[in-house]
Amino acid sequence: MLVAEQPIVALTAEAVMARAETENFPVASRVLPRHVRGHLLAVYGFARLVDELGDSAPGDRLAALDALERDLDRAYAEHAEHPLLVRLQPTLRECSLPRAPFARLIEANRVDQRVSRYATWEELRGYCALSANPVGELVLGVFGMATPARVAFSDSICTALQLIEHCQDVAEDFAHDRIYLPGEDLARYGCAPRDLSATRDGVTQHAGEPLRALLAFEVARARELLTAGTPLIDELRGRERLAVAAFVAGGRAALKAIERAGYDVLSGPPRAGGRRRLLALVGVLIDRPRRRARRSGRP
Repeated sequence: MLVAEQPIVALTAEAVMARAETENFPVASRVLPRHVRGHLLAVYGFARLVDELGDSAPGDRLAALDALERDLDRAYAEHAEHPLLVRLQPTLRECSLPRAPFARLIEANRVDQRVSRYATWEELRGYCALSANPVGELVLGVFGMATPARVAFSDSICTALQLIEHCQDVAEDFAHDRIYLPGEDLARYGCAPRDLSATRDGVTQHAGEPLRALLAFEVARARELLTAGTPLIDELRGRERLAVAAFVAGGRAALKAIERAGYDVLSGPPRAGGRRRLLALVGVLIDRPRRRARRSGRP
């Protein structure tokens, strides 16, 4: 059983839903049917719980994550103990969701307990395969659309969205002694770890040229990943298609926000407002002819 002293145990389903409304990217689009939104929020509740245990639980976080994995097994047997795992049980049953993506989310938080730097892009991408990609696979599972080809497109989108958040949250991550930008890229652009700090000697900092150049490179990489994943939109129909388009649009709008800020993320994460996200969504939806041309190899 999860230890009672863990603060996250008190997190209610209502609190999870409230947190979902503040996320960078839409967790459960209101365009979706109510029962689908309910399933997505149940999945989000699990993912949020895992992150809270990995990021802020007092005491032995690895033990807490192990306990959560045992409760995940109980959820598949329909006798979970944690309220958020109890809430997840109908989703597991009705959507026939596999265990592996949930286990990878737990493993990502185990990795966070022992790894705070990534030397190469491939290492960071491997981390994203644990921390971000499973969410997209589970979303497709809720939609009943999780084929290997669609999951591959989803992985590209989710890795892009994770990289975008890493770019936005450079200073916050550094304050927690974590760097989610590849060490090889920092070296390439002459960016030292201290350049990621929002303050120096008590003085608020702005991004220097090395950090701006590094972030311009990472933004281009994230945009390429988003583009590679957008054919997923055309694999879907109706409300599900619109919901996934909103994820992609949110990523595009966030990238534009970083660019508008001149890649200066130290004074606060650049965010896109509702109007810009809506415009980005329109752009994604009308971009279908170009996506089809790219897939067919036409210029």
